[in-house]
Amino acid sequence: MGALLDWDQRLFTRVATVRVPGADPALRRLSHAANHGRLWLGTAAGLGLVGGPSGRRAALRGLGSLALASFTVNTLVKWGARRPRPLLEGVPAIRRLARQPHTTSFPSGHSASAAAFATAVALESRRYGLLVAPVAAAVAFSRVYVGVHYPGDVLAGVAIGAGAAALTCRWWPLRPVLPERERPAARAPALPLGKGLVVVVEEPAGAAVPEAPGSRARRLRALLPEAEVIEAGPDDPFTELLAAAADRAVDTGGALGVCGSDARAGTAARAAAERGLALAVFSAGTADRFALDVGVPDVEDTALAVVRGEAVSVDVGVARSGTGEDIWFLNEFSIGPYPELARLRAELEQRRPAAPTTAFALVRVLGAARPVEVNVNGRPRRVWLLLAGNGRYVPEGLTPAFRPRLDDDLLDVRLVDASHRLARTRAVAAAVLGALEHSRVYEAERVPWVELDGFVGADALTFDGEQRPGAPGLRLEKEYRALVVYRPVRGRAEPVPQARGPAARARRGRGRGRRPPADGGPSV
Repeated sequence: MGALLDWDQRLFTRVATVRVPGADPALRRLSHAANHGRLWLGTAAGLGLVGGPSGRRAALRGLGSLALASFTVNTLVKWGARRPRPLLEGVPAIRRLARQPHTTSFPSGHSASAAAFATAVALESRRYGLLVAPVAAAVAFSRVYVGVHYPGDVLAGVAIGAGAAALTCRWWPLRPVLPERERPAARAPALPLGKGLVVVVEEPAGAAVPEAPGSRARRLRALLPEAEVIEAGPDDPFTELLAAAADRAVDTGGALGVCGSDARAGTAARAAAERGLALAVFSAGTADRFALDVGVPDVEDTALAVVRGEAVSVDVGVARSGTGEDIWFLNEFSIGPYPELARLRAELEQRRPAAPTTAFALVRVLGAARPVEVNVNGRPRRVWLLLAGNGRYVPEGLTPAFRPRLDDDLLDVRLVDASHRLARTRAVAAAVLGALEHSRVYEAERVPWVELDGFVGADALTFDGEQRPGAPGLRLEKEYRALVVYRPVRGRAEPVPQARGPAARARRGRGRGRRPPADGGPSV
């Protein structure tokens, strides 16, 4: 330990005596600008304003990482290390700060904050990370150059900051850039200027949202001037408008478009697939999970794909009730308070990116919830909530973030078992530790189908965030690559399998109204 301290002192003395032309005033001002995180708060504001979706996400993760690193350094580590600041005898007066810090030296809080913010930004966007990293490195170096920290303090701060940024991924998973091969290209008509596209737009209800009425429709008309854009207000019959729009798209040989919630997109998906149309999904906001997972986070992405005629094939989930009324879903089916859990987690994530938002949301949601009794594949279960996703979600847990692919022909079934002692408390504790997938109250399995009946305590069922009346029983399954969705892709389009034909059903061994063999069913 003594040898390390001696090395640290010698390196500090060497940096203190070296002269970098023009660096004295610049590094002193830079070091001062980073006080209390002001430099990074300003950078985050800039990213949020001009950086687009990736910039806003990078800014949020950066601020959360900065808060976590600052708390760790200033509250936990500094008071335990108690290392005094370096002596300023060898530091030229022109470099010294006007006001010297009064806290202990180890580790460097400025370096921890700089490393945390830069690492977090790089995790979300390499481009912005390359811009921020040199500034963060200069801030870290300046703390030694102006004489307020030893090099070892700075290195420890950098390690803590980078670790804090990495730790946020445990609670707020990254959305990776997925390879094109995981989105099988499909054939769809190219519609220059949108000619032949019929779009139904769900306009927001006036002052209830920050958008002005009609703004979505105006934006689409500006991007695709020859498309037919139909505005649907809160009181308009959206399903009937979609059906009429789909019929017109068939007559013109074009495509169907939708701009609205995921539940509206699910309705449009069925109308398009049943008529053999490609679907253009225009994102209506950050909550449109299907558009994000397909790969069209902005309306410009969808418009570009429509003009080029580029599309992909995706699965859809189907809930069959035995009454002849099937319900399609694009994201997930759920029982219990899952929609409220997902909404609350999204709100908390915007305010506290680095915090264990899943745990906070679970405390509030499960505290007021009641267990639901249901038979899962004939097995009686008592659950706090049950989720069946259209495709495998990552990460594990009760608030999955995204799907690596949308054509895996599987349902992602997850539940919290209420039959265990202190199940709610154990679920929350596991979520705080980021280890919910290892808890005995949590179960998950990927299956081709699942049957649910005997509902007690579930008056309503939820599909893509929209509640529907309960049913005596449901069979959840998949329609393999049943939907063609516009999305910018590369490579040659491949034929789309006929997912609704009897041959495809026989191949997967689950025709309408037929039960698979007893030994082939899921065990959830």
